[in-house]
Amino acid sequence: MTLENLNIDIQSILEQALHGADDGDLYLENSRARSVSIEESVIRSCAFSEDQGFGLRRVVGQESTLIHKSIITDDALRSAATDIRKLSTSGGTYSNENIGGKQAIYKPLSVTEEHELGYFTDLLKRIDTYAREKESALTQVFAKVSVSDQQIHICRLGMNPIEDIRPMVRLDVQVVLEGQHPAYVGRGGRFSFDFETQWQDMVDDAIRQAHVKKVAISAPAGDMPIVLTAGWSGVLFHEAVGHGLEADFNRKGTSAFSGKMGERVAAKGVTIVDDGTMKDRRGSLNIDDEGTPTARNVLVEDGILVKYMSDRLNARLMNSVSSGNGRRESYACMPMPRMTNTFLDNGTLNPNDIITDTKKGLFCKTLGGGQVDITSGNFVFEVSEGYLIENGKITKPVKGATLIGNGPAVLPHIDAIGNDLDLDPGIGICGKAGQSVPAGVGQPTCRVAKGINVGGTS
Repeated sequence: MTLENLNIDIQSILEQALHGADDGDLYLENSRARSVSIEESVIRSCAFSEDQGFGLRRVVGQESTLIHKSIITDDALRSAATDIRKLSTSGGTYSNENIGGKQAIYKPLSVTEEHELGYFTDLLKRIDTYAREKESALTQVFAKVSVSDQQIHICRLGMNPIEDIRPMVRLDVQVVLEGQHPAYVGRGGRFSFDFETQWQDMVDDAIRQAHVKKVAISAPAGDMPIVLTAGWSGVLFHEAVGHGLEADFNRKGTSAFSGKMGERVAAKGVTIVDDGTMKDRRGSLNIDDEGTPTARNVLVEDGILVKYMSDRLNARLMNSVSSGNGRRESYACMPMPRMTNTFLDNGTLNPNDIITDTKKGLFCKTLGGGQVDITSGNFVFEVSEGYLIENGKITKPVKGATLIGNGPAVLPHIDAIGNDLDLDPGIGICGKAGQSVPAGVGQPTCRVAKGINVGGTS
């Protein structure tokens, strides 16, 4: 999609649509996606999709109006510009403050070339064969490759359009060991599809996890120290803390962190960052979905709340500037404050010393699904792979464990942070207000001394 080929006077459309507005934009999108999967040693699905459309947004005060259509023509845009003026009030003063200039752009992925389909099917068959030869007791092997390519243009009044190209790849592997012991491993990000050096390790890890689940004992219950391993465990901070640091919840006073700017909200040493600029990461963007450059935003610094994640609307209403966190699922959605790659930053301790210093507790290697209440900060997380810690050593694997607690209440009890910061393998999806966007999480090994109740069966 090139704006030159569209032959549309976008500025005149924006002048018509945004006269008397505080803010607004035209968001043009073209996206393509391909996925192929294998199950029971048979290629089960091969899907290709392509979508395009526009979202025209007008903002006056706190009021946001969006008209979207799945066709990009001059007539469709001018009709939307006329209608949006009828649906919205006037009285604003338009501003382009904090809008980005030229950005480094990802290279587009070729998701339509025929030879890729042959490569994908061959890779999936190799994964299936390898897994079944590696472990004859597997009752199921499932694998899926996904490639997508999103091209957007953000058009604002009085500015040249801003372009971003957003590739995404992903490989998923799931196995089931006899006795109904499933395990899953996935990897992905914004880079070329090349998993030749990784897929065998992924299969090996999935089989290992399945065997661990087979011999796991029932998890104990009660309040105990929790050690969270580096990487994917950062999903706990994403859910239990990150959403509460988004500006819309705090402007409306519905977050557990509302009104606490500049106050201590966590133990010393706790620094929480949202960074949309990290190379190749799933949550990374050159610009957000309003045209603002992404940034490394420190949200909590050494335990002190110093910043909220914001879009343009909430930043303006809070007398601030956008942090580059205005995100939307597609042209049919309104932007809102959302996380990119959110993580607990490095500490200074050796991760092994944290384990050795924990006499009794639960070691969480992988967290599964979770839920959080933004207003209260209460959360519940499943522990997909966990182990007992006994006398400073990781011992028996456990099953059926859940972590129950309150995000703001837990932060002051983080008493040990390792120096082994790692990010998730590139599989995160963040949901909010019915919209889903790719996101990243991470953390170093850390210990929560108290405040998390383990729900178990023993």
